Amino acid sequence: MNLASAVSAVTEYRIIAGDQSLDTPLIAVDLDVLQRNIAEMAALAASCGVALRPHAKTHKSPHIARMQLEAGAVGLTCAKLGEAEVLVDQGGVSDILIAYPIVGDLKIKRLLDLLDRARVVVAIDTHQAAAALSQGVSTGDRALDIYLEVNTGQDRAGARAGQEAVDLAVAISSLPGLRLAGVMTHEGHAGFSAPDEIATIAENAGQALVDTAERIRNQGIAVTHVSVGSTPASWFTPRVAGVTEMRPGTYVFNDNNAFHHGRIGPDRCAARVISTVVSRPAPDRAIVDAGSKALALDPSPSHPGHGYIVGHPGATIARLSEEHGVVTLAPNETGFDVGDRVEIIPNHICPAVNLTDELVMLRDGHVVDRWPVAARGKVR
Repeated sequence: MNLASAVSAVTEYRIIAGDQSLDTPLIAVDLDVLQRNIAEMAALAASCGVALRPHAKTHKSPHIARMQLEAGAVGLTCAKLGEAEVLVDQGGVSDILIAYPIVGDLKIKRLLDLLDRARVVVAIDTHQAAAALSQGVSTGDRALDIYLEVNTGQDRAGARAGQEAVDLAVAISSLPGLRLAGVMTHEGHAGFSAPDEIATIAENAGQALVDTAERIRNQGIAVTHVSVGSTPASWFTPRVAGVTEMRPGTYVFNDNNAFHHGRIGPDRCAARVISTVVSRPAPDRAIVDAGSKALALDPSPSHPGHGYIVGHPGATIARLSEEHGVVTLAPNETGFDVGDRVEIIPNHICPAVNLTDELVMLRDGHVVDRWPVAARGKVR
């Protein structure tokens, strides 16, 4: 299915009933779609024979973390210690991967405190970070499981797959207090590839990680976990023989980026930024109350502008300032009178969620609850 057919098939699907009075902008979540997304990813992981450890940076919500665990997740993934602290203390999560280097004495002290309350695995990609962790846990007479982050093509963090990663694994495996429990990668570059290339790129990333893990094992180091993480690549990378764990994040909500490869349309997007038209200064231009403080600024390869307005595939959110979304309209476009409400699927849902205090939860179009985004702003 290409983008045009995915969008046109469900272009009128809205999650809020017209009789709901809500102050905008806000993020609303359709509980039924959310539960379906969670269940289907859990089923996909099971069909691949891999453990599911979802990344919580998308939702930052103890409520949703518990839903994922109840659906079969073995634990959660976080980017920052602050997120992990919230999920452990408010969500009852007992097994956390922090997929980000822990650097600095203050963070190591917080990590040691967190180890009193949960099992924590930490990703590293430098000898310096590993040595500091080793000293910290050894001083406290502790032991810490670590994952070695491996660069399989994204060229962000990570030791390069192959000999560079093997050499680092050998070096850190001798450090006291640390156990090299696994290797991990984020094959995020696959998500921005062309639709006809994503499978090959994702599978190549998975194979590079598996091959690196085997080379590390050949050095006498018992690497147990081989962990991959990317929602767009989740249909491909976990199927590589030797992968043991997957860490998708955005799948719980999905977003405009997800349309790029044609598998997901608006009907699978559980979260929407709900916005009100506050001005119609010209026939071809409307202003909505969702600016960069509601939608964030990420671009998308799927749809022009700063988000997809449900039911209006020809409209483009062309510019954002902090409080203004400037929408360009085709001739005779309806539904943009002052006071009208629109549902916007953000380009990237993760930073959009981080901009709001709560998620308004819906069932059958009606508000049933409000869930705090308890880990928002936890950048440390």
